[in-house]
Amino acid sequence: MYLAKVYVNFRLQLYIICQTEEFRETTLTAAAANLQEWASKVKKMKAIYYTLNLCNIDITQKLIVAEIWCPVSDLNSVHTALIHGSEQSGSSLSPVVNRIQTQQTPPTFNRVNSFTSGFQSIIDAYGVGNYQEINPAPYTMVTFPFLFAVMFGDCGHGLVMTLLALWLILHQEHFRKLKNELIDMLVDGRYIIFLMGLFSIYTGLIYNDCFSKSFNVFGSSWSVRPMFHPHGPWTNDTLHDSGHLHLDPLVSGVYSGNPYPFGVDPIWNIASNKLSFLNSYKMKMSVIMGVAHMLFGVTLSLVNYIFFRNLKDVALQFIPEVIFMLSLFGYLIFLILYKWCVVMKSESAPSILLLFINMMLFDYSSEGTVLYRTQKPVQIFLVVVAVLMVPWLLFAKPLLLYRKHKQLKLVSQLD
Repeated sequence: MYLAKVYVNFRLQLYIICQTEEFRETTLTAAAANLQEWASKVKKMKAIYYTLNLCNIDITQKLIVAEIWCPVSDLNSVHTALIHGSEQSGSSLSPVVNRIQTQQTPPTFNRVNSFTSGFQSIIDAYGVGNYQEINPAPYTMVTFPFLFAVMFGDCGHGLVMTLLALWLILHQEHFRKLKNELIDMLVDGRYIIFLMGLFSIYTGLIYNDCFSKSFNVFGSSWSVRPMFHPHGPWTNDTLHDSGHLHLDPLVSGVYSGNPYPFGVDPIWNIASNKLSFLNSYKMKMSVIMGVAHMLFGVTLSLVNYIFFRNLKDVALQFIPEVIFMLSLFGYLIFLILYKWCVVMKSESAPSILLLFINMMLFDYSSEGTVLYRTQKPVQIFLVVVAVLMVPWLLFAKPLLLYRKHKQLKLVSQLD
């Protein structure tokens, strides 16, 4: 009788355990269906409490007081939203919005839309400017995709990028629903990709490059016959009986007419010196654009100094920066343009790179480094001026700030 009773109790316990597990599984399954909704509610409640903790309670213990930074143009919208929220909550007191006069510097706010948000994010990744400083994002909308296109420079690949960006723009809502991090990144930068593709088409047409092939729309303006004429008025011993096409613009008669109407002449695509010509051209053009870009950025700082009436920074930062850049990199641009304008044979034309290095080392003993007559005194003067700007930039403003700090410290001690 005792053994039978133990057996019955064991069966009963096993039944209770199974029923408990089934009930727990049913309960958890039902809870899992609402888990996302509950989690969203909990996050909203935590956000509300976090925001309320930032507010102060008035003397009557019935109202809360919040101090916020808000654009002046959005004050009416904020007031309307507060009134709407008060009506929905059934409150008998209407909210009040007052403007506070303060000496604190407001935070920087840059209003963006779907087109400008991507470019503003690029600027904010490097740093957010102070309040009322000029925002470089509008200029970045042009310079960023264009400098990319100068590097990319293929109208075929640019067209593919443009079509991809256009597809993202037209179906952005569909791609947002996929909730994929990589796709969201592409959708956020859809207008950046679109402009980069358009600029790449433009530079690709200038480079006459489409999927690494050249167009021949207008016909080449280069006449190869004078370069291979063995006994005529145009003799080129290097090219005669040679299987390679090495283009030399100094050979008379090679221009059959006007220059190629748009972009690079397609004959360069089959020339043996194509890379040396195009790489040199693109590198020098990139240097010119890069220096111009830097000078433009320094000029924007001048606008900020003038707006804030900060004449000390104009004298201690802007002026030495511009003089330093123009003395070295501005002179480098002059050398590039001068060499382009003056007709010289490639064998006798000095290398811009070696000329610039020798300029910094004050080395004028090497042959083939003279581009114009008064080159030596001009370069010595520019290097000396650039060197003098370095201590002006590094020490003038810190010493002035240190002196001002000591004066304030002395005044505080006397008080």
